[in-house]
Amino acid sequence: MAVINFDITNRFQYANGRKFGDCGSYEQVDGILTYEVDPNHEANKSIVDLQLARKNSDGNISFTSDFTVIKPVDPDRGVNRVLVELPNRGRKRVVDTLNRTGKDASVSPDSGDGFLFERGVTVASLGWQWDVYRSEILMGLNPPIADFSEESNAGKTVVEIRPNHQAKTWLLADRVHKPLRVKDVYSQDASLYIKDFEDDEDVLIPRDKWSFAKETSDGVVPSDEHVYLESGFLPGKYYQIVYETKDSPITGSGLLALRDATSFLKYDASTLFNEVGRLDKAIGYGVSQTGRMLRHFLYLGLNVDESGRKVFDGLLPHVAGGRVGAFNHRFAQPSNQSYPGFGHMFPFHDVELTDPFTGLKDGLLKRLNKSEHRPKVIYTNSSAEYWRGDGSLMHTDPIGENDVAHDTDYVRVYHFAGTQHGAGVMPQSNEPGAEGAFPLYAPNVIDYSPLLRAAFANLEKWISDGVSPPESRHPRIDDGTAVSRNNVLDAFDALPEQVTPDRSKLWVLRAMDLGERSSEGIGEYPTSEGDRYVCFVSAVDSDGNEVGGIRLPDLTQAVATHAGWNVRHPSTGAPDQQIPMIGFSRWFPKTEAERENTDDPRVSITERYKDRDEYVGLVTRDAERLVADGYILAQDIEMVVKNAVDRYDSATSV
Repeated sequence: MAVINFDITNRFQYANGRKFGDCGSYEQVDGILTYEVDPNHEANKSIVDLQLARKNSDGNISFTSDFTVIKPVDPDRGVNRVLVELPNRGRKRVVDTLNRTGKDASVSPDSGDGFLFERGVTVASLGWQWDVYRSEILMGLNPPIADFSEESNAGKTVVEIRPNHQAKTWLLADRVHKPLRVKDVYSQDASLYIKDFEDDEDVLIPRDKWSFAKETSDGVVPSDEHVYLESGFLPGKYYQIVYETKDSPITGSGLLALRDATSFLKYDASTLFNEVGRLDKAIGYGVSQTGRMLRHFLYLGLNVDESGRKVFDGLLPHVAGGRVGAFNHRFAQPSNQSYPGFGHMFPFHDVELTDPFTGLKDGLLKRLNKSEHRPKVIYTNSSAEYWRGDGSLMHTDPIGENDVAHDTDYVRVYHFAGTQHGAGVMPQSNEPGAEGAFPLYAPNVIDYSPLLRAAFANLEKWISDGVSPPESRHPRIDDGTAVSRNNVLDAFDALPEQVTPDRSKLWVLRAMDLGERSSEGIGEYPTSEGDRYVCFVSAVDSDGNEVGGIRLPDLTQAVATHAGWNVRHPSTGAPDQQIPMIGFSRWFPKTEAERENTDDPRVSITERYKDRDEYVGLVTRDAERLVADGYILAQDIEMVVKNAVDRYDSATSV
């Protein structure tokens, strides 16, 4: 058993004792899990640098992580099923997402509409990320540390900086995470590069123009956690800094924590946490960063614990696209998402394919070749993952000639048409995104949460009752719904006052060479990039709305153009480039006169729909079709209809 201790730090009645149907009330238990793993065990061999960690007298390696469980007070009233969440950047969010609370991350998530708990599900959240500043709200991991004292050249790390405002000092981390500290702040063996856009050439900034330092009230002082550029980091530019670090956390231990915490709940909880009851089935959930981690978990074949037991029965990686991440290489910072490194490498598809540029044969599920170890997987993505260059690689070959089918016994792929990375909300606003990124157009308002809830419920039935989910739905080459981004942007150029990104600066994925030691998880930077993989997005109709994937009534009975991409606001620099993760919704003209006055090619709302009552009837009919097809739940029809009608009301009132 890899989990050797569960130190409970807090225990309390969840949601003030609210009763959830037949399952009754729930309680929340917070604590710290202690793990002990054998670095020589075959199940752990894929974890980079694990052999270099300090070992105890038994030759094993220990580490700890935060852990939270929300469970029925009487476990016999539950369904013996656990949903294990990988918190995104330390924040517990799965309850807020699936229960539709609309609340910020907190110590104890609001119960919302009770969706998960009415179903009798136990929910566990796990700290897995070493670079999170742990707090009452943020969950993290205390990783084992690698010892490189016997190595003459341990390698370097790279940090990417993408400013949305001008500043001279920058933390050596993605967002506000723990940095990998500089080994020698005066070292000349470090490099800072700049480029104008993501796929541009790196240009070296002379070493005497920058330093490892920060601005303080006493002036600029040396710092092993910051980089200082006298001329200032410019908004809209891309910077990469390559340097030696004195820190050596074994990032891959987070993957082991995921495996072993879940295995503990399924098989061994009676030894340390008997009151959780019997948990026969486990579903793993990750969103964005942690969805990519679930894909990485699959790729490394980690769904088998040290005792040879199957860990997850089902996985729901959400908005992860076709990539993995910075979760298992030397000097990995899990918060990194955009730099072309280990997380952007082939393979992208579950099925074993040949990389046309490197000749490598590989597939995401190749290492889980025994059927008894493979989980059922439902991948769900928004349009934003397609527009960033990797979404379509989940279901096409790398050069974009053919669709590639998944093994339908284990995998479904759903594209939520016309959506952005995070579910849209009303009222529409123009708030900045992550790291102060500010879009030109107000964000996309489509709320895809009913589709995500149905995907979860279908996954439950698949693993528990053997009921197959509805077929995959995503853009396809063979029916013409998967097309180039240029093709779609040409259609958008016809819209009035529409700004589209520079086609030559769109995000892409390329074949990469990370150096001679890349097979050991040790990279050389800057990354040497080669040929481009082919990227497709969904084709659009005459309104600019996507035709591939699952279309909510927001698209089938549209009152706006809903896109999965947006452009940067001029105030943040580079207005000709995409902004990460944010889409837009642009209302149709209300009347024929307004349409003619603005020379808008889209048919007006009053020409499309006789009145509000007719509109309600149309979206209700389309919602019922989605229920019949299995893509939304019957209990969510009212929500889906209300969402669409709210957008109708907004569009007709502007």
